[in-house]
Amino acid sequence: MRKTVLAVLGVLLVTLPATARIVSFPPGFKTQSVETNGTKLYVRVGGKGPAVVLLHGFADTGDMWGAAAAALAKDHTVVVPDLRGMGLSAHPEAGYTKKNQAVDVAGVLDALKIDKADLVTHDIGNMVGYALAAQYPKRITKWVIVDAPLPGIGDWEKIKQSPLLWHFNFRGPDMERLVAGRERIYLDRFYNELSANPKKIDEATRRHYAKLYARPHAMHDAFEQFKAFDQDAIDNRAMLAAGGKLTMPVLAVGGEKSAGTTQADILRLVATDVTGGIVPDSGHWIMEENPDATVKLITGFLAQ
Repeated sequence: MRKTVLAVLGVLLVTLPATARIVSFPPGFKTQSVETNGTKLYVRVGGKGPAVVLLHGFADTGDMWGAAAAALAKDHTVVVPDLRGMGLSAHPEAGYTKKNQAVDVAGVLDALKIDKADLVTHDIGNMVGYALAAQYPKRITKWVIVDAPLPGIGDWEKIKQSPLLWHFNFRGPDMERLVAGRERIYLDRFYNELSANPKKIDEATRRHYAKLYARPHAMHDAFEQFKAFDQDAIDNRAMLAAGGKLTMPVLAVGGEKSAGTTQADILRLVATDVTGGIVPDSGHWIMEENPDATVKLITGFLAQ
């Protein structure tokens, strides 16, 4: 039953750790606060070559992509923002629909004078990624989407009723008071229940993200990401109806013990050129559980 529920969630030159740790971005990466769409996003930029944008999801920040950035920066300009209200980005009161956050990311590309980019996304980053590719199809050249569904697409109504996804509706002032000061406990639930092996997400990684999500307004804004799902579903259906399926090449990746092949099935509903991929021995937290295999899939696809 657990495996079934998790399924609905949908050239490497360095040796990466078998167990998770926060992998620092390589020397030469710079950070900046980019003004975009009425807010400010914390953005890491490094490398040289065609651009690639990496988007994170909930319980992570852009820090999750350190190992991937190290591999990609050899021949790409790598852009890694923290999403609106998450990580070290600003915390505006509104604007958490994924359609609006896609405008945030497009503004980052504009500020960096990047016209086109490949895209790599995970979890809530997938939802922002779809809205970005749907609204700006000529700017996204390839898309790697990893392990999470898209609101309003396919079996979304059934997916969101899963008992495992109670957190979709866990929000409001009282819920925020329950979590305040207990952010580590709350995040541990996601790392433990959505992984193939919770030991792969080590203590240092858990402490790192708990500290970031304990920052003022961080958990409130994380809840706002989930609160927006109903509007995201409406927006996604409208964008698909208006623009049709995406035509750029898409690699849809699922963790073996999580979304698996379901990820590609979902993407075939919104894109015409979809290849499926699996991260073996991994649940939802692909960069923490099996970074070697994840980065190999990403770099191999983008090199084609």
